[in-house]
Amino acid sequence: MKTFKFPARHGYSVEMSPFFPTRLACATSQYYGIAGCGTLLVLEQTETGIALVKSLDWSDGLFDVTWSESNEHVLVTGGGDGSLQVWDTDNPEPRPLQVLKEHTQEVYSVDWSQTREENLVVSGSWDGTAKVWDPSCGGMSLCTLQGHEGVIYSTVWSPHIPGCIASASGDGTLRVWDVKTGRCRLVIPAHKAEVLSCDWCKYDQNVVVTGAVDCSLCVWDLRNIREPLSRLLGHSYAIRRVKFSPFNQTVLASCSYDFTVRLWDYSRHEQPLLEMLEHHSEFVCGLDFNLHIPNQVVDCSWDETVKIYTPSCLATPPQSAQ
Repeated sequence: MKTFKFPARHGYSVEMSPFFPTRLACATSQYYGIAGCGTLLVLEQTETGIALVKSLDWSDGLFDVTWSESNEHVLVTGGGDGSLQVWDTDNPEPRPLQVLKEHTQEVYSVDWSQTREENLVVSGSWDGTAKVWDPSCGGMSLCTLQGHEGVIYSTVWSPHIPGCIASASGDGTLRVWDVKTGRCRLVIPAHKAEVLSCDWCKYDQNVVVTGAVDCSLCVWDLRNIREPLSRLLGHSYAIRRVKFSPFNQTVLASCSYDFTVRLWDYSRHEQPLLEMLEHHSEFVCGLDFNLHIPNQVVDCSWDETVKIYTPSCLATPPQSAQ
């Protein structure tokens, strides 16, 4: 396991580069995001550890980060001041290329579209709206998605369907949106608690996972939303982030305020939990899979560390339930 320590900064989100197998970025905040500034850490995985490439400061806490899918040097972060910051790691000036400001409260989620037809960013905010942006077209959003009755914690583009976004909210719902019309296509009452995270299956355009304050993950088939395909129990506090594996259709990871990271295979109905990792001493808020190195996972925590590792359960491919 490789560890990078960043004193006086609390990790909120971490994402591996879609271009470089050893490059990653972490969004952090001072004072647990309650006050103070934020720092975007650009990191490089080496043979022996993790090295700092660049440290970029912002005047408010940073809660999420996403890499551009079209330019290997560009990233977007979401801040506590309601703005999105567009950064270029090649820029010698330690300031954003652009600041996109329309949200009226914290931006808790940012995601760059993954389908070829688009080069767009979606943001989700505590003001209850999601907004779609084209960073190449300047400062105004393309559309605002309204309908949630609580704060938005998570916004994720479908990797399969152009112009399609899933969002998770404090109102307990998962919503699916059509960006072209700006309308909500589907509302799923996913949990009887705040939903803090969602993610699309990389292999099936109809499957989405949610993670919530009720300590459960639910895997949904959007064609039949009366009951989840699977309900994964085991965490003892709120689930902060969920991610599907890019290498196995039914494997996913979750991290939680219970200080753990857990790996699951939802096709194993009797024993879906593959592994529990307890290597942090505070809330684990950020989580991602490496797209280039199969089954490598990165996470970040309020304990001021980023960790990179391959869970032992993924070192050999898990056997799916028959």
